[in-house]
Amino acid sequence: MFNGRNSIAPFVASPVSVVRKMLECAELKPGERLYDLGCGDGRIVIMAAEEFGARGVGVEINKRLVQEARMKVKSLDLADRVQIIHGNIFDMDLKPADVVTMYLTTGANEKVRPKLEQELRQGARVITHDFSIPNWQQARNLKFKEGYRSHSIHIYVMK
Repeated sequence: MFNGRNSIAPFVASPVSVVRKMLECAELKPGERLYDLGCGDGRIVIMAAEEFGARGVGVEINKRLVQEARMKVKSLDLADRVQIIHGNIFDMDLKPADVVTMYLTTGANEKVRPKLEQELRQGARVITHDFSIPNWQQARNLKFKEGYRSHSIHIYVMK
């Protein structure tokens, strides 16, 4: 069982407006599968299902956040389209993913990079908030300011 001590990055929630921009940048389509690695409270997979018609899988190591995300999914009646998994992102099978989202640190992205390279098929999109994936060529980068804070969304397409 995971207790959160194995986490490779802290939990910091992406603002809802940033989540929407991430999903727009991913060009997420109805029926596609989005995997959020380190899903926290589930906001990305929930919005993917509610606003974009996608199917979402969130994986989170922190049990409290998993319970919170699962309660939100249930209260919104999205259990048929959103799954929250309590586990380690390195144990997930990412092969079904059309889109992978992450808000991890650059160091954590570097640790996840080999898994993404091995498992994601050509054309799958990887979207990161604020932190890039070292040694990967971005398809696009969106920088914007919201309130007092600047954000950066990094968009990658698997080749």
